[in-house]
Amino acid sequence: MHIVLHEPEIPANTGNIGRTCVATDTPLHLIEPLGFRLDEKAIKRAGMDYWEHLDVSTYINYADFKAKHPEAKIWYATTKAKRSYTEVSFSKDDFIMFGKESAGIPEEILVDNEENCIRIPMCGKIRSLNLSNSVAIVLYEALRQTGFEGMEKEGELHRLNWKEE
Repeated sequence: MHIVLHEPEIPANTGNIGRTCVATDTPLHLIEPLGFRLDEKAIKRAGMDYWEHLDVSTYINYADFKAKHPEAKIWYATTKAKRSYTEVSFSKDDFIMFGKESAGIPEEILVDNEENCIRIPMCGKIRSLNLSNSVAIVLYEALRQTGFEGMEKEGELHRLNWKEE
């Protein structure tokens, strides 16, 4: 799986998303312009000490991203989509793109990719969810569909042991 952020604006969101990407061994792709510098303390604070383990790539614009990944299957997460993220079948090499916090993915990109647009269902009282929450929701569904390949599926207690069944 790959996460793509199109022109993210808030460093704390990108830091949180970076941490989620490290936890899931998911590369993060950032399409410029960014609303911050990658060396900002806010990114490192949100990503804590995990940022150095992140597989992150940057692109000067959407065309640059597409040129470097011409065969990529891209899902476009948007509040404007007609179908839910749970209605599609993800593959392990898919890219999931999210737009900037203030405006989402540009409609020019969406109309050219309508069949790959997905949304998170929600009540109409708000415009959207927080970007880092949206990434986590959709990414974990995609990982669930692909069997959480390579991820730890069981945890251990620190002081005690689980009871034997």
